[in-house]
Amino acid sequence: MKFSPDPDLGLDAMLRHAIYLDQRPTEDCPDSYLMRLANDFLYIRDRTGHQSQIVANPVQRRFERDRGAHNIIVKARQMGITSWIAARFFLKTICNRGVLTVQVAHTREAAESIFRVVQRFWEGFPNEYRKGCLRRGRNNLRQMTFPALDSEFRVLSASDRNCGRGLTVQNMHLSEVSRWPGDAAETLAGLRAALVPGGELVLESTPNGACGCFYEEWQQAEENNVVRHFFPWWLEPAYVSAAVTDLRDDELALIARHGLSPAQIGYRRALQSTFRGLHAQEYAEDAETCFLTSGDCCFDLDALESRLKQVEDAPERRDGGRFQAWFPPAANKDYLLAADPAGGGADGDYAALQIVELGSGVQCAELQQRLRPREFARAIASLAREYSTPGHPALVVVERNNHGHAVLAHLKDSEHYEPVYEKGGNRGWLTTSASKPEIVAGMSSLLVEKPELFRSKRLLEECRTFINLPGARAGAAPGAHDDLVMAMAIAHAVRRELQLHSPRRPRAA
Repeated sequence: MKFSPDPDLGLDAMLRHAIYLDQRPTEDCPDSYLMRLANDFLYIRDRTGHQSQIVANPVQRRFERDRGAHNIIVKARQMGITSWIAARFFLKTICNRGVLTVQVAHTREAAESIFRVVQRFWEGFPNEYRKGCLRRGRNNLRQMTFPALDSEFRVLSASDRNCGRGLTVQNMHLSEVSRWPGDAAETLAGLRAALVPGGELVLESTPNGACGCFYEEWQQAEENNVVRHFFPWWLEPAYVSAAVTDLRDDELALIARHGLSPAQIGYRRALQSTFRGLHAQEYAEDAETCFLTSGDCCFDLDALESRLKQVEDAPERRDGGRFQAWFPPAANKDYLLAADPAGGGADGDYAALQIVELGSGVQCAELQQRLRPREFARAIASLAREYSTPGHPALVVVERNNHGHAVLAHLKDSEHYEPVYEKGGNRGWLTTSASKPEIVAGMSSLLVEKPELFRSKRLLEECRTFINLPGARAGAAPGAHDDLVMAMAIAHAVRRELQLHSPRRPRAA
């Protein structure tokens, strides 16, 4: 079926296409109806900068074959997914009455770029349609309305206040979700509320660390009835380079597993040279390791991944796994408990406690739980007494920033626990803009030199998402936590201080 060239029949002809747009490609008919329609009428700017008709590439075809009502896509860079979803939703917008389509980009600049793509789609239609049923109404920024259809296409930015709130949306495409600014989960929740039952949803992004809203959406997709799509870089036919013959073991494994050519291996080597540690993130090869790489991580990623493969579950777990222990208290051993307090609200940060043996520095136990200062002080005192042996009382170190003052007060007045670390006449440890980089660097060095000291998988996973932040700061990536990291960094900072300044046990406060 072709669009009628008669403008008097244009609207009816347009609407007759709607029932065919969700047909899938098959072996007998590899080009679905939507693919043929896109190829007939939609134009894009190709890699060479020239305008050309859309011809579905292998990634786009695979998406059309496997898509569901709700979809999430992890992809390598420049695979054509954003343009394809824009084309798909543009056709669904102009072939139906009363449809609102919304695409959301991670920045305003990206939103403007997507809208230029959609503008080019409209400009490719015959003039009689653009002056007839596809005549555009008065439009706002990045907005295209079709009064004859009562349909509309909008491109928004995730950085816009109240993005998508108050709308009723039939087609929704959320682009580069892993790089959305601010509280991405809150923005996503507001947008989801705008999608009608039965509406089509696509979330897509290149990966950006094993944390945050997009990573959680990917992990929970199956239980939320969302179809997962993973598109590695080698599905793009253009990604080839000079063929190589001196193949390494990892390259031979890729060839055996995925049928890569020597020219694709040559391209992969060029990626590794250009992007170094980030090539697995920017040009994804599998749906697990692509999330694990972050160029902003403060810790050595190779050391992290190596240690994560070695650690085992804690032999002792209490309170639903909130407390985990690898080594029980032993006679004649000295233990240090380092605490990073939190407010304790249901959605706030965790209170974290690390227990290390002073002599070796090995991690013995760990607590991560949302506890208010009074409750945390009680837990600290209980575990400190458990890890105290005759003649060897455990030393407690509490970060006194913010809620730490309240924890220290409860330890003294309610729990009556001593000894507590002090410095300069002040109880507790003070983390400052000067001391934080130093203690994190010390822990980073230990992770490389003595990885066996660290036993906790959740601690090491927090290390993955502990990154360099704007303003020469460091901390948890958006959507992640760093409580266990900071507690452990403080534990080893105090341990080094005690070893440096005194061969004997430290003075209690």
